[in-house]
Amino acid sequence: MSDTQNQIKEMVETSPVFLFMKGTPDFPQCGFSNQAVSILNHLNVPFQSFNVLDNMDIRSGIKEYAQWPTIPQLYIKGTFVGGSDLMMEMYQSGELDKLLQFEES
Repeated sequence: MSDTQNQIKEMVETSPVFLFMKGTPDFPQCGFSNQAVSILNHLNVPFQSFNVLDNMDIRSGIKEYAQWPTIPQLYIKGTFVGGSDLMMEMYQSGELDKLLQFEES
């Protein structure tokens, strides 16, 4: 595993909810990242994030790590959940809220 892949693995495994996005939660820099942040904020979920615009190695490495071509990418308990479209579908069905109901350890 490359250094970039190890760095990504460490990020997603050290926070119960982690979002790779363009921009920051306070200033998303694309509509999809804004949508992802809005969903998590609406569910009142604390999360960590990484701005892929700050690091091109992470930006390309995250696509390989998850085998998912787009950003944002949501991870819950180290497991890839999906991008903003999947997040929206899961949010609307109530599935995302159920997935986020866990004890933080």
